[in-house]
Amino acid sequence: MSTYLQKVADNILPLSLSGILPDAFKEWYFTESIEDHGKPIEDCELCNQELLRYHFEIKNKNTAKHLWVGSSCIIKFQVQVFDNGVLLNAVGAKKKLNDLTKKMRLDSCIKALRELAISENNQILSNALEFYLKNKYLTPKFAFVVFWRLKRNNIDHSPSFFKVSLKKDKYKTDLANMPLDRVHTIWTALSSSQRKLAIRYGHSQPKNT
Repeated sequence: MSTYLQKVADNILPLSLSGILPDAFKEWYFTESIEDHGKPIEDCELCNQELLRYHFEIKNKNTAKHLWVGSSCIIKFQVQVFDNGVLLNAVGAKKKLNDLTKKMRLDSCIKALRELAISENNQILSNALEFYLKNKYLTPKFAFVVFWRLKRNNIDHSPSFFKVSLKKDKYKTDLANMPLDRVHTIWTALSSSQRKLAIRYGHSQPKNT
């Protein structure tokens, strides 16, 4: 047995009824409990991987023991993941865990931006956040403000968290008249059709994409 698998065995077998790894994992399931530690400071209690920011709780249905692990271990060792009582296959389980991670990151972004808006007395940023929470999308102008402040303050994020809308003519006009550097700031958040529209407006694609 490899050193890696030996670590896994040492951590999970004492908490399981089965003494064999493949069978032991059949006793475990994802509890739906998740935790964002804010920084990569924790370890996976299954494989001992260090510097994890996000923890997912798994529990043994027979012994009631639990472990806080990384999402990759849940997928790798086929720990059971359910959705409304239905057991998910590998693809479904991975999607659910990815969606939960994205939600934790988004929640963290919004929390950080709210704190920034208050500390900086930035009314535009406050308005952008309130608009997003109400409408579930950002305008091009609001998107620039949000992404600019996230990047300036080194806040972990992905522009794909935030949907940018161009449904209204005003939003399209704002995109057309937006300075190129600002368009590039929100570029990765735009859909392929929105990027094509931006190019038709005379904007160029960022060189690093």
